[in-house]
Amino acid sequence: MTQSEIAAEKIEAYLKTNYRFGFGTDLITLRIDTRSEALSQLYTSSGYACGVFITAYNPCGQAQSPEANEAAHASLSEKLNTLSPKVIEGAGADSTGQWPEEKSFFAVGVDLETAKNLGIFYKQDAIVWVGAGAVPELILLR
Repeated sequence: MTQSEIAAEKIEAYLKTNYRFGFGTDLITLRIDTRSEALSQLYTSSGYACGVFITAYNPCGQAQSPEANEAAHASLSEKLNTLSPKVIEGAGADSTGQWPEEKSFFAVGVDLETAKNLGIFYKQDAIVWVGAGAVPELILLR
């Protein structure tokens, strides 16, 4: 990883987070640098070979009001639905339980450059991008 404005402890927390999307038997949990067979199957069935796990909650890692987070989440949903044929609700969950879950989305077919631009637009520290190999990568944006 390159130099970042983000504190090392926060990056470490992002690396340990469980990035979940879908429901019931379709639930997929992504872990950074760990191949996801379930996501690979989703790629095969959808005909796409990339995607982004992204949130609009808590810009720059600063806690926001529930109303501000919900408004940003709705805005992100609208944008993703114009960019992706399949947008799936999810949440990033700290594996230690110290940080509250953040509502998120996984959007199939969103290329890396578009994903980065979305993350920057919503002032996020990072996004999780997953290419054809179905191995999630933490992409730092600051």
